[in-house]
Amino acid sequence: MASGVHDVVLVIGVEKMRDKSAEEGLLARAAAGHPIFTRGETAPVLFAPFATRHMHEFGTTREMLASVAVKNHHNGALDPYAHFQNEITIENVINSPAVCSPLHLLDCCPQTDGAAAVLLVSAEIAERYTKNPVWVAGFGVATDHPYLHEKSTFTSMQATEMAAERAYAMAGIGPNDIDCAEVHDCFTITEILDIEDLGFVEKGKGGVASLEGDTSLTGRIPINTSGGLLAKGHPIGATGVAQMVECWWQLRGEAQDRQVATPNGYALQHNVGGRGSGVSVVNILTNKRSPK
Repeated sequence: MASGVHDVVLVIGVEKMRDKSAEEGLLARAAAGHPIFTRGETAPVLFAPFATRHMHEFGTTREMLASVAVKNHHNGALDPYAHFQNEITIENVINSPAVCSPLHLLDCCPQTDGAAAVLLVSAEIAERYTKNPVWVAGFGVATDHPYLHEKSTFTSMQATEMAAERAYAMAGIGPNDIDCAEVHDCFTITEILDIEDLGFVEKGKGGVASLEGDTSLTGRIPINTSGGLLAKGHPIGATGVAQMVECWWQLRGEAQDRQVATPNGYALQHNVGGRGSGVSVVNILTNKRSPK
């Protein structure tokens, strides 16, 4: 669109995962990737080291991890499109079956089918059809080493830090201007890392912020109002687009029971891919103005 080739683009994300059993999916993913470095790896195995290191360096507790799942299940209970629409407690999370220490079952997102779409149009066309469009104010993309043994830290997703820096610079704003955010919470530790790497909380304080309610619907910076991947679900090919839809709803005041205040008029969408954030994407949306 920026090149002028098209002024209307329909972006669709879709994933069909549940026509195969959990066992078949697990074996397929474990066999993918490098025949030596990644054979047998599963997603919990990839992200558990980030949790143990964060706990070691910053004193993050199991209760702090669990509070992320509790908050996102609360939000999911308010989202008619969520995979899980039930409330849970910290005790439920801690007492759920162990998966890969310190992660338990309710620290992990579910395997989900889903689809989402957004319509991207030029400014001229947007203003022709609506009086309250939502604009893309900025975006950033960054990559990191794909394998765990190549990463320089286990307390940060460095690709997220770089992508966020680029998105904020393009939008001409900072983290304090964001009213709400949809972030990639494939595991509870991932959301804690995300809110630190995106600049919403001080490094090492993500667990405390989650436990104290800073990221709740009524908190200082509402995170994953949709329920996030933990409750809304993670249909991998559709997740990023679905996050954009939730930001759109919030900025237009159409998120119903999970609507939050958006006085600054900015929402942030963040998604990752690959092994422990091999690639990260950050988009900043606004309802206040057309970007330059």
